[in-house]
Amino acid sequence: MRKIILNITWLFSSMMIFGGCEKTGNFPGAEVSPYIAIFDLRSFYKDADFALSQKSMLGSTGITGVVVSDHSGKNLPSGLLMVQDKLRLNELRGIAINIGTEAEQYVPGDSVIVNLVGGTMKRVDGLLQVTGLTGSAVTKVASDQPIAINRVPSSYILADPDKYESTEVVIVKGGFDPIPAPTDTYSGDKLVNDGFDNFTLHTEASATFANNPLPGMANFFGVVTYSKNAGGKYTPHLRIRRPEDITVLSSTVTQAAVVVSGFVTDVEGTDLDGEYIQLLATRDIDFSVTPFSLVTCNQTSGYTPTGFPANGWATGGLRTYKFDLKTGTAAKGTYFYVGNSKKLINGQNSTSMAQANWIVSRNYGATGTTGDGFGSPNTNLFINSGTFACGIAVFEGTTVTRTSVPIDVIFIGYNGSVLSSTNPPVGYRITNTDWYDIVNPVSLVEQPFYKQGSNTICLAYGTPSDSGWFYKLGGEYNVRLDRWVKARAQRVVDLSKTSTLDELEKEFPAGDGTTEGLFPTKVVQ
Repeated sequence: MRKIILNITWLFSSMMIFGGCEKTGNFPGAEVSPYIAIFDLRSFYKDADFALSQKSMLGSTGITGVVVSDHSGKNLPSGLLMVQDKLRLNELRGIAINIGTEAEQYVPGDSVIVNLVGGTMKRVDGLLQVTGLTGSAVTKVASDQPIAINRVPSSYILADPDKYESTEVVIVKGGFDPIPAPTDTYSGDKLVNDGFDNFTLHTEASATFANNPLPGMANFFGVVTYSKNAGGKYTPHLRIRRPEDITVLSSTVTQAAVVVSGFVTDVEGTDLDGEYIQLLATRDIDFSVTPFSLVTCNQTSGYTPTGFPANGWATGGLRTYKFDLKTGTAAKGTYFYVGNSKKLINGQNSTSMAQANWIVSRNYGATGTTGDGFGSPNTNLFINSGTFACGIAVFEGTTVTRTSVPIDVIFIGYNGSVLSSTNPPVGYRITNTDWYDIVNPVSLVEQPFYKQGSNTICLAYGTPSDSGWFYKLGGEYNVRLDRWVKARAQRVVDLSKTSTLDELEKEFPAGDGTTEGLFPTKVVQ
């Protein structure tokens, strides 16, 4: 009986092995798809022309995807059909296919199949494309297919252009540098800053919109291609395809005379009278003439009043605490501080910061030391760890109510009773900054509160807790443009008890020649 069982098992296994091998030598029972993902197709190119055949494409014969090119605006390289897909790892990739004048027959949203056999993949003027094909290689199978909005910070494209070339992207909240004159037009190369970096917007002189006047700020849809710089290197740029690719935004810019540049939420040892906020003046300020106020919020679940902040930043109690800034001065481009009364850099027995510019120095946790207008004495203005939200908002003037809109705001953490979607909503108001937008810049829907719409950016708490993390945000605020040209980011310095003021206000840690040092937030022209 045992021998019979072994023979049956062997026979069944043999049928599985030999039966599977009849279909493919790779995966038993599987067949190779005729369509290769563009992600995989691009990976074949190794800085040398690559001939495309069914064999070289590992059994596939072409691609399928959605068209993103549009030649109606006469601003794309002639003959190129640009197609994108997300078939591999949900990674969006695009490829340009040179089919001559027949590329003009296709518009964004067309779904196509392209037979690539017989073509050659090569770099032409910096752009990876397939050459050697004609229009007969393309079959249109559908129209008006949706193209998901792909908002990409300019710094991401500059860091990895190969990932984005020949795909549709949108540069959001792009403003021109320098500020355009009324006679300036799109024609040529223009620098656009979206708060992350400067990026080139290229427009051919023959484009249908080349002589249109430049807006103050806009969203720019387009495709990523290349141009050669003065050094002979190909660098990425954005090409608008048609006038409809431009969404002009409100020219209203929140001019912030004071911005949050850093803070300490959790000093080593007890936090009682240890926390502080570093701020940066973007113009000369005499606080006795032009007062400001700073409000902190803390969403710790046990703090009162509980529930959603009915009065927003003016909720008071243990939830929000207000400092009035109405004495002292700060010169443009300099830092000043609000917080602990002892003026220590990292809690008890640490270095004194008394030589810094302290506009308000107060033991906010002492009995009877209430905030200016609202806020109960609190040993913790901020949360030390976890995911509950806490934040900092700066206001012009010393009156803060439920409807007051700050001139700058920063949040750490996301959870807690932060936003109620009642009508009207209840929450913490934001302003137009490097992180937040009162109106969604893509959908143009109003979103005046934190956690509403696209206003979800926040810092994470430094770990481990009780380490003396200084959040060194490292942005760049351009006073000529009155806007952020380099967004603030999560950068932390692990302070010691002997740390000095230079660690907060200068490059620290310093670069070593191969890596850039950690710079503080600064004012630029």
